[in-house]
Amino acid sequence: MQKQRLTPQLVHSLKHYSRQDFVKDLTAGIIVAIIALPLSIALALASGVSPEQGLYTAIVAGFLISALGGSKVQIAGPTAAFATIVAGIVARNGMEGLAAATILAGLILILMGVLRMGSMIKFIPYTITAGFTAGIAVTIVIGQLKDFFGLTFTHSPVETMEKMEEVVCTFHTVNWYAAGVGCLALAVLVLCPKALKKVPPSLVAVVVTAGAVRLLDLPVNTIGDLYTISSALPRLTMPAVSYATIEAVLPDAFTIAVLAAIESLLSAVVADEMIGARHNSNMELVAQGVGNAASALFGGIPATGAIARTAANIKNGGRSPVAGMVHALVLLLVLALLMPYAELIPMPCIAAILFQVAYNMSGWRTVAKVVKRSPKSDVAVLAVTFLLTVAFDLVVAIIVGLSLACLLFMKRMADVAVVKEWEYIEDTGDDQGRLKPVPSHVMVYEITGPMFFGAADKIPHMERKGERRVLILRMRSVPAMDITALNSLQRLCTECRDKDIAVIFSHVNEQPLSVFRRSGLYSEIGGENFVPNIDAALDRAAELNKASRV
Repeated sequence: MQKQRLTPQLVHSLKHYSRQDFVKDLTAGIIVAIIALPLSIALALASGVSPEQGLYTAIVAGFLISALGGSKVQIAGPTAAFATIVAGIVARNGMEGLAAATILAGLILILMGVLRMGSMIKFIPYTITAGFTAGIAVTIVIGQLKDFFGLTFTHSPVETMEKMEEVVCTFHTVNWYAAGVGCLALAVLVLCPKALKKVPPSLVAVVVTAGAVRLLDLPVNTIGDLYTISSALPRLTMPAVSYATIEAVLPDAFTIAVLAAIESLLSAVVADEMIGARHNSNMELVAQGVGNAASALFGGIPATGAIARTAANIKNGGRSPVAGMVHALVLLLVLALLMPYAELIPMPCIAAILFQVAYNMSGWRTVAKVVKRSPKSDVAVLAVTFLLTVAFDLVVAIIVGLSLACLLFMKRMADVAVVKEWEYIEDTGDDQGRLKPVPSHVMVYEITGPMFFGAADKIPHMERKGERRVLILRMRSVPAMDITALNSLQRLCTECRDKDIAVIFSHVNEQPLSVFRRSGLYSEIGGENFVPNIDAALDRAAELNKASRV
Protein backbone atom coordinates (compact mmCIF):
# COMPACT_ATOMS: atom_id res chain seq x y z
CA MET A 1 0.00 0.00 0.00
CA GLN A 2 1.12 3.57 -0.73
CA LYS A 3 0.49 4.47 2.93
CA GLN A 4 3.23 2.10 4.01
CA ARG A 5 5.89 3.29 1.55
CA LEU A 6 8.35 6.02 2.47
CA THR A 7 7.64 8.20 -0.54
CA PRO A 8 7.52 12.01 -0.17
CA GLN A 9 4.16 13.56 -0.93
CA LEU A 10 5.91 15.92 -3.36
CA VAL A 11 6.53 12.99 -5.70
CA HIS A 12 2.81 12.19 -5.86
CA SER A 13 1.77 15.85 -6.13
CA LEU A 14 4.04 16.60 -9.10
CA LYS A 15 2.61 13.76 -11.19
CA HIS A 16 -0.44 15.85 -12.11
CA TYR A 17 0.90 19.34 -11.35
CA SER A 18 -0.32 22.24 -13.49
CA ARG A 19 0.43 25.92 -13.99
CA GLN A 20 -2.73 26.83 -12.11
CA ASP A 21 -1.57 24.71 -9.18
CA PHE A 22 1.76 26.54 -9.14
CA VAL A 23 0.06 29.97 -9.10
CA LYS A 24 -2.06 28.92 -6.10
CA ASP A 25 0.96 27.48 -4.28
CA LEU A 26 3.04 30.57 -5.05
CA THR A 27 0.36 32.89 -3.63
CA ALA A 28 -0.15 30.75 -0.53
CA GLY A 29 3.61 30.41 0.04
CA ILE A 30 4.17 34.19 -0.08
CA ILE A 31 1.30 34.87 2.34
CA VAL A 32 2.48 32.18 4.77
CA ALA A 33 6.02 33.60 4.63
CA ILE A 34 4.68 37.03 5.63
CA ILE A 35 2.88 35.40 8.56
CA ALA A 36 5.92 33.33 9.53
CA LEU A 37 8.39 36.24 9.47
CA PRO A 38 7.50 37.96 12.79
CA LEU A 39 6.60 34.63 14.40
CA SER A 40 9.98 33.10 13.56
CA ILE A 41 11.81 36.09 15.03
CA ALA A 42 9.60 36.16 18.13
CA LEU A 43 9.97 32.43 18.77
CA ALA A 44 13.74 32.61 18.34
CA LEU A 45 13.93 35.35 20.98
CA ALA A 46 11.64 33.37 23.29
CA SER A 47 14.01 30.42 22.85
CA GLY A 48 17.01 32.44 23.97
CA VAL A 49 18.72 32.55 20.57
CA SER A 50 19.35 35.33 18.04
CA PRO A 51 16.53 36.56 15.73
CA GLU A 52 18.04 35.23 12.50
CA GLN A 53 18.18 31.70 13.90
CA GLY A 54 14.38 31.60 13.85
CA LEU A 55 14.50 32.39 10.13
CA TYR A 56 17.26 29.83 9.55
CA THR A 57 14.93 27.25 11.06
CA ALA A 58 11.93 28.27 8.96
CA ILE A 59 14.07 28.33 5.81
CA VAL A 60 16.06 25.10 6.15
CA ALA A 61 13.65 22.91 8.09
CA GLY A 62 10.62 24.45 6.38
CA PHE A 63 11.96 23.69 2.91
CA LEU A 64 13.15 20.13 3.64
CA ILE A 65 10.06 19.08 5.60
CA SER A 66 7.80 20.30 2.79
CA ALA A 67 9.97 18.65 0.12
CA LEU A 68 10.30 15.30 1.91
CA GLY A 69 7.18 15.21 4.10
CA GLY A 70 4.16 12.94 4.02
CA SER A 71 1.63 15.79 4.08
CA LYS A 72 0.55 17.88 1.09
CA VAL A 73 0.17 21.14 2.97
CA GLN A 74 2.25 20.96 6.16
CA ILE A 75 4.18 24.16 6.97
CA ALA A 76 7.07 23.63 9.36
CA GLY A 77 9.24 25.98 11.36
CA PRO A 78 9.94 27.06 14.93
CA THR A 79 6.94 26.69 17.22
CA ALA A 80 6.02 27.87 20.69
CA ALA A 81 6.07 24.33 22.07
CA PHE A 82 9.88 24.27 21.82
CA ALA A 83 10.57 27.74 23.23
CA THR A 84 11.05 26.86 26.90
CA ILE A 85 12.83 23.59 26.07
CA VAL A 86 15.31 25.33 23.78
CA ALA A 87 15.89 28.15 26.26
CA GLY A 88 16.67 25.62 28.98
CA ILE A 89 19.10 23.66 26.80
CA VAL A 90 20.91 26.85 25.75
CA ALA A 91 21.16 28.01 29.37
CA ARG A 92 22.56 24.65 30.55
CA ASN A 93 24.65 23.47 27.60
CA GLY A 94 25.06 26.42 25.26
CA MET A 95 24.55 26.49 21.50
CA GLU A 96 26.75 23.43 20.98
CA GLY A 97 24.48 21.48 23.33
CA LEU A 98 21.38 22.71 21.47
CA ALA A 99 22.86 21.66 18.12
CA ALA A 100 23.75 18.23 19.48
CA ALA A 101 20.28 17.75 21.01
CA THR A 102 18.54 18.81 17.79
CA ILE A 103 20.67 16.54 15.59
CA LEU A 104 20.06 13.61 17.94
CA ALA A 105 16.34 14.38 17.92
CA GLY A 106 16.44 14.38 14.12
CA LEU A 107 18.09 10.95 14.06
CA ILE A 108 15.51 9.62 16.53
CA LEU A 109 12.68 10.94 14.35
CA ILE A 110 14.18 9.34 11.24
CA LEU A 111 14.46 6.04 13.11
CA MET A 112 10.85 6.33 14.28
CA GLY A 113 9.71 6.81 10.69
CA VAL A 114 11.82 3.95 9.30
CA LEU A 115 10.48 1.64 12.03
CA ARG A 116 6.91 2.63 11.07
CA MET A 117 6.16 4.20 14.44
CA GLY A 118 3.94 6.95 13.03
CA SER A 119 0.82 5.24 14.36
CA MET A 120 2.36 4.91 17.84
CA ILE A 121 1.66 8.55 18.56
CA LYS A 122 -1.99 7.65 19.14
CA PHE A 123 -0.90 5.99 22.38
CA ILE A 124 -0.10 9.40 23.91
CA PRO A 125 -3.25 10.20 25.94
CA TYR A 126 -5.12 13.34 24.93
CA THR A 127 -5.08 14.56 28.53
CA ILE A 128 -1.28 14.64 28.47
CA THR A 129 -1.05 16.59 25.20
CA ALA A 130 -3.70 19.03 26.43
CA GLY A 131 -1.92 19.37 29.80
CA PHE A 132 1.57 20.06 28.53
CA THR A 133 0.31 22.31 25.72
CA ALA A 134 -1.53 24.49 28.24
CA GLY A 135 1.52 24.38 30.51
CA ILE A 136 3.83 25.51 27.70
CA ALA A 137 1.46 28.40 26.98
CA VAL A 138 1.71 29.55 30.60
CA THR A 139 5.51 29.30 30.59
CA ILE A 140 5.65 31.42 27.42
CA VAL A 141 3.49 34.12 29.01
CA ILE A 142 5.60 34.17 32.17
CA GLY A 143 8.79 34.31 30.12
CA GLN A 144 7.57 37.37 28.20
CA LEU A 145 6.37 39.48 31.14
CA LYS A 146 9.83 41.04 31.50
CA ASP A 147 9.87 42.45 27.96
CA PHE A 148 6.18 43.36 27.93
CA PHE A 149 6.52 45.55 31.02
CA GLY A 150 10.12 46.59 30.38
CA LEU A 151 11.28 45.23 33.74
CA THR A 152 14.89 45.36 34.93
CA PHE A 153 15.85 41.96 36.33
CA THR A 154 18.58 41.70 38.96
CA HIS A 155 19.72 38.35 37.54
CA SER A 156 18.88 36.04 34.64
CA PRO A 157 16.59 33.22 35.83
CA VAL A 158 16.19 30.05 33.73
CA GLU A 159 13.32 28.15 35.32
CA THR A 160 9.75 29.36 34.89
CA MET A 161 8.99 29.72 38.59
CA GLU A 162 12.24 31.64 39.09
CA LYS A 163 11.18 34.00 36.29
CA MET A 164 7.82 34.52 37.95
CA GLU A 165 9.50 35.26 41.27
CA GLU A 166 11.82 37.75 39.58
CA VAL A 167 8.85 39.46 37.89
CA VAL A 168 7.16 39.92 41.24
CA CYS A 169 10.33 41.17 42.93
CA THR A 170 11.22 43.68 40.18
CA PHE A 171 7.76 44.85 39.16
CA HIS A 172 8.49 48.24 40.72
CA THR A 173 10.92 48.84 37.80
CA VAL A 174 8.10 48.71 35.24
CA ASN A 175 8.56 50.90 32.16
CA TRP A 176 5.09 52.27 31.43
CA TYR A 177 6.12 53.30 27.91
CA ALA A 178 7.01 49.67 27.20
CA ALA A 179 3.72 48.49 28.72
CA GLY A 180 1.86 51.01 26.56
CA VAL A 181 3.60 49.77 23.39
CA GLY A 182 2.78 46.19 24.41
CA CYS A 183 -0.89 47.07 24.93
CA LEU A 184 -0.94 48.84 21.55
CA ALA A 185 0.45 45.70 19.93
CA LEU A 186 -2.17 43.55 21.67
CA ALA A 187 -4.93 45.89 20.49
CA VAL A 188 -3.69 45.62 16.90
CA LEU A 189 -3.49 41.82 17.15
CA VAL A 190 -7.06 41.61 18.43
CA LEU A 191 -8.72 44.25 16.22
CA CYS A 192 -6.76 43.91 12.96
CA PRO A 193 -8.38 40.63 11.84
CA LYS A 194 -11.77 42.32 12.02
CA ALA A 195 -10.71 45.33 9.95
CA LEU A 196 -8.03 43.91 7.62
CA LYS A 197 -8.86 40.26 7.01
CA LYS A 198 -6.20 39.73 4.33
CA VAL A 199 -3.26 41.24 6.24
CA PRO A 200 -1.39 39.25 8.93
CA PRO A 201 -2.09 41.05 12.24
CA SER A 202 1.39 40.31 13.64
CA LEU A 203 2.98 42.13 10.68
CA VAL A 204 0.69 45.13 11.23
CA ALA A 205 1.56 45.16 14.94
CA VAL A 206 5.29 45.12 14.14
CA VAL A 207 4.98 48.04 11.68
CA VAL A 208 2.71 50.15 13.91
CA THR A 209 4.71 49.74 17.13
CA ALA A 210 8.10 50.12 15.43
CA GLY A 211 6.86 53.32 13.81
CA ALA A 212 5.48 54.63 17.12
CA VAL A 213 8.71 53.95 19.04
CA ARG A 214 10.88 55.44 16.30
CA LEU A 215 8.78 58.56 15.58
CA LEU A 216 8.01 59.37 19.21
CA ASP A 217 11.52 58.43 20.37
CA LEU A 218 10.11 56.33 23.20
CA PRO A 219 12.51 54.81 25.77
CA VAL A 220 11.59 51.23 24.85
CA ASN A 221 14.02 48.42 24.08
CA THR A 222 14.02 47.14 20.51
CA ILE A 223 15.59 43.98 19.10
CA GLY A 224 18.56 46.07 17.94
CA ASP A 225 19.17 47.30 21.51
CA LEU A 226 19.54 43.76 22.85
CA TYR A 227 20.76 41.68 19.89
CA THR A 228 23.13 41.97 16.97
CA ILE A 229 21.14 41.55 13.78
CA SER A 230 22.74 39.52 11.00
CA SER A 231 21.52 39.16 7.43
CA ALA A 232 24.09 36.45 6.66
CA LEU A 233 22.68 33.41 4.92
CA PRO A 234 22.65 30.11 6.83
CA ARG A 235 25.98 28.28 6.57
CA LEU A 236 26.79 24.64 7.18
CA THR A 237 28.60 24.34 10.52
CA MET A 238 29.54 21.07 12.17
CA PRO A 239 29.12 21.35 15.96
CA ALA A 240 31.90 20.05 18.20
CA VAL A 241 30.14 17.11 19.79
CA SER A 242 31.66 15.02 22.57
CA TYR A 243 30.43 11.99 24.48
CA ALA A 244 29.87 14.20 27.53
CA THR A 245 27.70 16.56 25.49
CA ILE A 246 25.62 13.71 24.06
CA GLU A 247 25.15 12.24 27.53
CA ALA A 248 24.04 15.62 28.88
CA VAL A 249 21.53 16.41 26.12
CA LEU A 250 20.16 12.93 25.32
CA PRO A 251 17.04 13.35 27.53
CA ASP A 252 16.38 16.71 25.85
CA ALA A 253 16.82 15.08 22.44
CA PHE A 254 14.15 12.49 23.23
CA THR A 255 11.84 15.26 24.45
CA ILE A 256 12.35 17.26 21.25
CA ALA A 257 11.77 14.15 19.11
CA VAL A 258 8.58 13.12 20.91
CA LEU A 259 7.20 16.66 20.92
CA ALA A 260 8.08 17.19 17.24
CA ALA A 261 6.39 13.90 16.35
CA ILE A 262 3.25 14.68 18.34
CA GLU A 263 2.86 18.25 17.12
CA SER A 264 3.67 17.53 13.47
CA LEU A 265 1.31 14.55 13.24
CA LEU A 266 -1.47 16.44 15.04
CA SER A 267 -0.99 19.29 12.58
CA ALA A 268 -1.07 16.83 9.66
CA VAL A 269 -4.31 15.29 10.96
CA VAL A 270 -5.92 18.74 11.22
CA ALA A 271 -4.74 19.53 7.68
CA ASP A 272 -6.18 16.22 6.40
CA GLU A 273 -9.59 17.17 7.77
CA MET A 274 -9.41 20.58 6.06
CA ILE A 275 -8.50 19.29 2.59
CA GLY A 276 -10.02 15.81 2.67
CA ALA A 277 -6.73 13.93 2.26
CA ARG A 278 -4.55 11.47 4.15
CA HIS A 279 -0.94 12.01 5.13
CA ASN A 280 1.82 9.41 5.37
CA SER A 281 2.74 9.59 9.05
CA ASN A 282 5.96 7.58 8.74
CA MET A 283 7.27 9.69 5.84
CA GLU A 284 6.35 12.79 7.83
CA LEU A 285 8.48 11.59 10.76
CA VAL A 286 11.44 10.95 8.46
CA ALA A 287 11.08 14.44 6.97
CA GLN A 288 10.83 15.98 10.44
CA GLY A 289 14.04 14.18 11.37
CA VAL A 290 15.91 15.35 8.29
CA GLY A 291 14.59 18.89 8.73
CA ASN A 292 15.61 19.12 12.38
CA ALA A 293 19.09 17.68 11.82
CA ALA A 294 19.68 20.04 8.89
CA SER A 295 18.31 23.01 10.85
CA ALA A 296 20.90 22.40 13.59
CA LEU A 297 23.71 22.03 11.04
CA PHE A 298 22.77 25.40 9.51
CA GLY A 299 22.47 27.28 12.81
CA GLY A 300 18.75 26.81 13.42
CA ILE A 301 16.69 25.45 16.31
CA PRO A 302 14.16 22.57 16.54
CA ALA A 303 11.22 22.70 14.15
CA THR A 304 7.94 20.92 13.67
CA GLY A 305 4.64 21.29 11.86
CA ALA A 306 2.90 24.54 12.78
CA ILE A 307 -0.87 24.20 12.88
CA ALA A 308 -1.65 27.92 12.46
CA ARG A 309 0.71 28.38 9.49
CA THR A 310 -0.51 25.13 7.93
CA ALA A 311 -4.13 26.32 8.24
CA ALA A 312 -3.18 29.67 6.68
CA ASN A 313 -1.55 27.81 3.79
CA ILE A 314 -4.73 25.82 3.17
CA LYS A 315 -7.03 28.84 3.44
CA ASN A 316 -4.95 30.73 0.88
CA GLY A 317 -5.04 27.98 -1.73
CA GLY A 318 -1.97 25.87 -1.00
CA ARG A 319 -2.56 22.26 -2.06
CA SER A 320 0.91 20.76 -2.55
CA PRO A 321 4.32 20.78 -0.82
CA VAL A 322 5.45 23.42 -3.32
CA ALA A 323 3.68 26.08 -1.20
CA GLY A 324 5.82 25.22 1.82
CA MET A 325 8.97 25.31 -0.29
CA VAL A 326 7.98 28.73 -1.68
CA HIS A 327 7.39 29.98 1.88
CA ALA A 328 10.97 28.99 2.79
CA LEU A 329 12.47 30.63 -0.29
CA VAL A 330 10.58 33.90 0.33
CA LEU A 331 11.94 33.95 3.90
CA LEU A 332 15.43 33.44 2.46
CA LEU A 333 14.97 36.59 0.33
CA VAL A 334 13.68 38.50 3.35
CA LEU A 335 16.71 37.39 5.39
CA ALA A 336 19.12 38.57 2.69
CA LEU A 337 17.41 41.90 1.89
CA LEU A 338 15.32 43.12 4.83
CA MET A 339 16.75 41.55 8.00
CA PRO A 340 18.52 44.73 9.24
CA TYR A 341 15.11 46.40 9.63
CA ALA A 342 14.22 43.79 12.27
CA GLU A 343 16.32 45.74 14.78
CA LEU A 344 13.53 48.36 14.87
CA ILE A 345 10.93 45.92 16.28
CA PRO A 346 10.11 46.79 19.93
CA MET A 347 10.53 43.99 22.46
CA PRO A 348 7.04 44.61 23.98
CA CYS A 349 5.59 43.92 20.51
CA ILE A 350 7.45 40.60 20.37
CA ALA A 351 6.06 39.79 23.82
CA ALA A 352 2.53 40.68 22.70
CA ILE A 353 2.82 38.43 19.62
CA LEU A 354 3.93 35.58 21.88
CA PHE A 355 1.04 36.29 24.28
CA GLN A 356 -1.34 35.73 21.38
CA VAL A 357 0.54 32.58 20.31
CA ALA A 358 0.29 31.27 23.87
CA TYR A 359 -3.42 32.07 24.04
CA ASN A 360 -4.12 30.30 20.76
CA MET A 361 -2.11 27.21 21.70
CA SER A 362 -3.39 26.96 25.28
CA GLY A 363 -6.67 25.37 24.22
CA TRP A 364 -8.28 26.63 27.43
CA ARG A 365 -11.77 25.88 26.11
CA THR A 366 -10.75 22.29 25.49
CA VAL A 367 -9.16 22.07 28.93
CA ALA A 368 -12.34 23.43 30.52
CA LYS A 369 -14.41 20.88 28.60
CA VAL A 370 -12.14 18.02 29.72
CA VAL A 371 -12.35 19.15 33.35
CA LYS A 372 -16.13 19.44 33.15
CA ARG A 373 -16.96 16.22 31.31
CA SER A 374 -14.14 13.73 31.90
CA PRO A 375 -13.61 11.20 34.72
CA LYS A 376 -11.67 12.49 37.71
CA SER A 377 -8.70 10.29 36.83
CA ASP A 378 -8.34 11.97 33.41
CA VAL A 379 -8.63 15.39 35.02
CA ALA A 380 -5.89 14.38 37.47
CA VAL A 381 -3.54 13.38 34.62
CA LEU A 382 -4.18 16.69 32.84
CA ALA A 383 -3.67 18.73 36.02
CA VAL A 384 -0.46 16.91 37.01
CA THR A 385 1.00 17.27 33.50
CA PHE A 386 0.09 20.96 33.40
CA LEU A 387 1.52 21.76 36.85
CA LEU A 388 4.75 19.83 36.27
CA THR A 389 5.26 21.53 32.89
CA VAL A 390 5.03 24.93 34.56
CA ALA A 391 6.85 24.10 37.80
CA PHE A 392 9.61 21.88 36.39
CA ASP A 393 9.97 21.01 32.71
CA LEU A 394 8.37 19.06 29.90
CA VAL A 395 10.55 15.97 30.39
CA VAL A 396 9.34 15.49 33.96
CA ALA A 397 5.76 16.32 32.96
CA ILE A 398 5.60 13.76 30.14
CA ILE A 399 7.29 10.99 32.17
CA VAL A 400 5.09 11.48 35.22
CA GLY A 401 1.95 12.09 33.13
CA LEU A 402 2.47 8.93 31.08
CA SER A 403 3.26 6.89 34.19
CA LEU A 404 0.13 8.13 35.94
CA ALA A 405 -2.02 7.54 32.85
CA CYS A 406 -0.66 3.99 32.51
CA LEU A 407 -1.31 3.23 36.18
CA LEU A 408 -4.87 4.55 35.95
CA PHE A 409 -5.46 2.57 32.76
CA MET A 410 -4.20 -0.60 34.40
CA LYS A 411 -6.49 0.01 37.36
CA ARG A 412 -9.46 0.41 35.03
CA MET A 413 -8.58 -2.79 33.21
CA ALA A 414 -8.14 -4.61 36.51
CA ASP A 415 -11.54 -3.35 37.66
CA VAL A 416 -13.10 -4.64 34.43
CA ALA A 417 -11.53 -8.10 34.83
CA VAL A 418 -13.86 -10.50 36.67
CA VAL A 419 -13.60 -14.18 37.60
CA LYS A 420 -16.99 -15.43 38.74
CA GLU A 421 -18.52 -18.85 39.29
CA TRP A 422 -21.79 -19.57 37.54
CA GLU A 423 -25.03 -19.75 39.46
CA TYR A 424 -26.45 -23.27 39.26
CA ILE A 425 -30.08 -24.26 38.85
CA GLU A 426 -30.14 -26.33 42.00
CA ASP A 427 -28.79 -23.39 44.02
CA THR A 428 -31.24 -20.81 42.65
CA GLY A 429 -34.36 -22.90 42.14
CA ASP A 430 -34.63 -21.58 38.59
CA ASP A 431 -37.55 -23.23 36.86
CA GLN A 432 -37.94 -20.83 33.92
CA GLY A 433 -35.05 -22.16 31.83
CA ARG A 434 -33.00 -19.00 32.23
CA LEU A 435 -29.88 -20.92 33.31
CA LYS A 436 -28.00 -23.56 31.31
CA PRO A 437 -28.19 -26.99 33.02
CA VAL A 438 -24.83 -28.04 34.46
CA PRO A 439 -24.17 -31.57 35.72
CA SER A 440 -23.70 -31.91 39.46
CA HIS A 441 -20.04 -32.93 39.08
CA VAL A 442 -19.09 -29.76 37.10
CA MET A 443 -18.05 -26.26 38.19
CA VAL A 444 -18.09 -23.42 35.64
CA TYR A 445 -16.08 -20.22 36.13
CA GLU A 446 -16.52 -17.30 33.72
CA ILE A 447 -13.44 -15.11 33.19
CA THR A 448 -14.09 -11.65 31.75
CA GLY A 449 -11.65 -8.94 30.69
CA PRO A 450 -7.89 -8.88 30.06
CA MET A 451 -5.91 -11.13 32.36
CA PHE A 452 -2.69 -9.29 33.24
CA PHE A 453 -0.60 -8.65 36.31
CA GLY A 454 -3.08 -6.11 37.64
CA ALA A 455 -5.91 -8.66 37.61
CA ALA A 456 -4.03 -11.94 38.19
CA ASP A 457 -4.95 -11.99 41.89
CA LYS A 458 -8.60 -12.44 40.89
CA ILE A 459 -7.92 -16.01 39.76
CA PRO A 460 -9.19 -18.01 42.77
CA HIS A 461 -7.66 -20.79 44.81
CA MET A 462 -9.39 -24.10 44.30
CA GLU A 463 -11.32 -25.98 46.96
CA ARG A 464 -13.14 -29.25 46.36
CA LYS A 465 -16.89 -28.55 46.42
CA GLY A 466 -18.86 -31.71 47.18
CA GLU A 467 -18.95 -34.01 44.19
CA ARG A 468 -17.81 -31.36 41.69
CA ARG A 469 -14.65 -32.84 40.18
CA VAL A 470 -14.49 -31.03 36.80
CA LEU A 471 -13.65 -27.33 36.47
CA ILE A 472 -14.60 -25.49 33.26
CA LEU A 473 -12.85 -22.15 32.74
CA ARG A 474 -14.86 -20.18 30.19
CA MET A 475 -12.56 -17.58 28.56
CA ARG A 476 -14.51 -16.23 25.59
CA SER A 477 -14.34 -12.69 27.05
CA VAL A 478 -10.58 -12.73 27.69
CA PRO A 479 -8.89 -10.87 24.78
CA ALA A 480 -5.34 -11.04 26.15
CA MET A 481 -3.25 -12.56 28.90
CA ASP A 482 0.26 -11.99 30.25
CA ILE A 483 2.80 -14.19 32.05
CA THR A 484 1.63 -13.14 35.53
CA ALA A 485 -1.93 -14.27 34.84
CA LEU A 486 -0.54 -17.44 33.24
CA ASN A 487 1.38 -18.22 36.43
CA SER A 488 -1.82 -17.80 38.44
CA LEU A 489 -3.66 -20.16 36.09
CA GLN A 490 -0.81 -22.67 36.34
CA ARG A 491 -1.10 -22.45 40.13
CA LEU A 492 -4.86 -23.07 39.86
CA CYS A 493 -4.30 -26.09 37.58
CA THR A 494 -1.74 -27.50 40.03
CA GLU A 495 -4.20 -27.12 42.90
CA CYS A 496 -6.88 -28.85 40.81
CA ARG A 497 -4.54 -31.73 39.98
CA ASP A 498 -3.67 -32.14 43.68
CA LYS A 499 -7.38 -32.32 44.51
CA ASP A 500 -8.14 -34.69 41.60
CA ILE A 501 -10.15 -32.06 39.71
CA ALA A 502 -10.01 -32.09 35.89
CA VAL A 503 -9.66 -28.73 34.12
CA ILE A 504 -11.31 -27.83 30.80
CA PHE A 505 -10.74 -24.55 28.97
CA SER A 506 -13.66 -23.25 26.91
CA HIS A 507 -13.45 -20.76 24.01
CA VAL A 508 -9.86 -19.59 24.52
CA ASN A 509 -9.09 -16.67 22.19
CA GLU A 510 -6.06 -16.54 19.91
CA GLN A 511 -3.64 -14.52 22.05
CA PRO A 512 -4.23 -16.40 25.34
CA LEU A 513 -4.08 -19.71 23.43
CA SER A 514 -0.68 -18.79 22.00
CA VAL A 515 0.52 -18.01 25.54
CA PHE A 516 -0.73 -21.43 26.69
CA ARG A 517 1.11 -23.16 23.84
CA ARG A 518 4.43 -21.39 24.39
CA SER A 519 4.36 -21.98 28.15
CA GLY A 520 3.71 -25.72 27.85
CA LEU A 521 0.45 -25.53 29.80
CA TYR A 522 -1.48 -26.51 26.67
CA SER A 523 0.42 -29.80 26.48
CA GLU A 524 0.20 -30.32 30.21
CA ILE A 525 -3.58 -29.95 30.28
CA GLY A 526 -3.99 -31.78 26.97
CA GLY A 527 -5.26 -30.39 23.68
CA GLU A 528 -8.49 -32.39 24.07
CA ASN A 529 -9.32 -30.24 27.11
CA PHE A 530 -9.28 -27.01 25.08
CA VAL A 531 -12.71 -26.83 23.44
CA PRO A 532 -14.43 -24.19 21.30
CA ASN A 533 -17.56 -23.47 23.37
CA ILE A 534 -19.46 -24.23 26.57
CA ASP A 535 -21.55 -27.00 25.02
CA ALA A 536 -18.43 -28.82 23.91
CA ALA A 537 -16.95 -28.24 27.37
CA LEU A 538 -19.99 -29.85 29.04
CA ASP A 539 -19.77 -32.79 26.64
CA ARG A 540 -16.08 -33.20 27.48
CA ALA A 541 -16.93 -33.04 31.21
CA ALA A 542 -19.46 -35.85 30.69
CA GLU A 543 -16.78 -37.94 28.94
CA LEU A 544 -14.36 -37.43 31.81
CA ASN A 545 -17.03 -38.34 34.34
CA LYS A 546 -17.92 -41.50 32.40
CA ALA A 547 -14.24 -42.46 32.12
CA SER A 548 -13.70 -42.00 35.86
CA ARG A 549 -16.54 -44.39 36.66
CA VAL A 550 -15.21 -47.18 34.41
